[in-house]
Amino acid sequence: MVSSPPTLSDNILSLESITLENISTAAKLTTPSDNITTDNSTKRSMLAILDFGSQYSELIARRVRETQVYSEVLSYHTTAADLQKLNPKGIILSGGPSSVYDEQAPQCDPAIFDLGIPILGVCYGMQLMAKQLGGKVERADRGEYGKAELQIDDPTDLLTNVDTGITMWMSHGDSVVELPEGFAILAHTANTPCAAIAHHDKKLYGVQFHPEVVHSAGGMAMIRNFVYHICGCDPSWTTEAFIETAIREIRQQVGEKRVLLALSGGVDSSTLAFLLHRAIGDQLTCMFIDQGFMRKLEPERLVKLFEEQFHIHVEYVNARDRFLAQLAGVTEPEQKRKLIGYEFIKVFEEESQRLGPFDFLAQGTLYPDVIESADTNIDPSTGKRVAVKIKSHHNVGGLPDNLRFTLVEPLRKLFKDEVRKVGSSLGLPEEIVKRQPFPGPGLAIRIIGEVTSDRLNTLRDADLIVRQEINRSGQYQKLWQAFAVLLPTVRSVGVMGDKRTYSHPVVLRLVTSEDGMTADWARVPYELLETISNRIVNEVKGVNRVVLDITSKPPGTIEWE
Repeated sequence: MVSSPPTLSDNILSLESITLENISTAAKLTTPSDNITTDNSTKRSMLAILDFGSQYSELIARRVRETQVYSEVLSYHTTAADLQKLNPKGIILSGGPSSVYDEQAPQCDPAIFDLGIPILGVCYGMQLMAKQLGGKVERADRGEYGKAELQIDDPTDLLTNVDTGITMWMSHGDSVVELPEGFAILAHTANTPCAAIAHHDKKLYGVQFHPEVVHSAGGMAMIRNFVYHICGCDPSWTTEAFIETAIREIRQQVGEKRVLLALSGGVDSSTLAFLLHRAIGDQLTCMFIDQGFMRKLEPERLVKLFEEQFHIHVEYVNARDRFLAQLAGVTEPEQKRKLIGYEFIKVFEEESQRLGPFDFLAQGTLYPDVIESADTNIDPSTGKRVAVKIKSHHNVGGLPDNLRFTLVEPLRKLFKDEVRKVGSSLGLPEEIVKRQPFPGPGLAIRIIGEVTSDRLNTLRDADLIVRQEINRSGQYQKLWQAFAVLLPTVRSVGVMGDKRTYSHPVVLRLVTSEDGMTADWARVPYELLETISNRIVNEVKGVNRVVLDITSKPPGTIEWE
């Protein structure tokens, strides 16, 4: 199975390997505590975010971190005593889909309002604060959804340097109709008299809108006001501080023992490889399993880059034939994913035993995975989720029972954008740091129907043209994803050289997005589309038509399978 890496001239089947990042294997692996720990410097300037089921809770945490202050998302069940142990500089109560006056509405420990710690309630969080402190919340005569002009009544503290009349993003059907004792109105909108409120002496603040979303023009100014001026935080959450701390912790955890990392070439596993190599050098073994579904020239480029330019040895495993055999005759998308994941685990098991023994398995678990696995938004009284979290698409099953490692997860405190910053600081090339998302099963789920060698060759050639022209046009960094989809079960009539053709179409999928949860089709120049279409039908055998997917997400998904 093991062979030398293919050369650039080889006409191989290529596509990104499924990695072991974010594998849920708690029963089989020795893991650190799920409690998130921080070093002393981050504890001194940390904000706690209590999650009431908002889809924006992670976004709030990211916005706080953009101010270079560490933040953690915690369950709304977190007690005042537990919060005191964490010693946050401030607390943010997230939004949520419930109404505070409902019988099963999530509540926080009312003692947190007596801790003397500044608190900011966002949307549901503001309503909950008002209700628990003696105010009144009712169904509004007119709800507010989308953009609204904020009229400022008190331009101090939270609203310092925020212009009146700016646009804020609203999403509420309830409103605070009576303020608790000691509270004052900071701002209003046409439909909401209490759009922002405050108890200045106790440093308790609430906003009915969402300052964390990009549509709220003065949102970051408010967040900075809360973080710096009200909470008194220091900007200690920096890339350099994280790298220094992570290297120290890796060396303490690993000692002189060996670590195995499944390398995919994506930003997470590549950043992790660089970080581990800087910390422990040759104690790290990187394994790259080429399952034949990566894009054209990517396996060769990855191995060459790590081996020759960065002097990080990669154990290259050629498993292309094995994976392709598993997909023979398979057309159902979910079955494809499962078969690829299962075969990956088998290959990984065989190769880790051959290369081992290893004491540690490195995984690129990120902070959203930690939040998700902690079930912070489960209501213990009902057993139901307050909100549905969107799962990532690259998780693969569990490891075999006879494989036992201790996990090394130095990226588990980071969001994706923070990982990119760490990668850049470590010297990771821009082509990896700014790489567009790519699905674990790769081109196998961009071929609708059965995956064959010929179909992979066709799609790989078309995909390369798309990437080349997107890069040449300067559109790459403007797009969330840009790729081709092959429809091999569909044929259409065409004409080439005065001869009739009956060949397959290729679909262009070009989308813009902030986080992949929602997306819109990209309005790229017509000239770019024309160039891509002309090249594909002229250079890719078996394709005579190129079409453009202009479906947003929702209702569609970014990937076709």
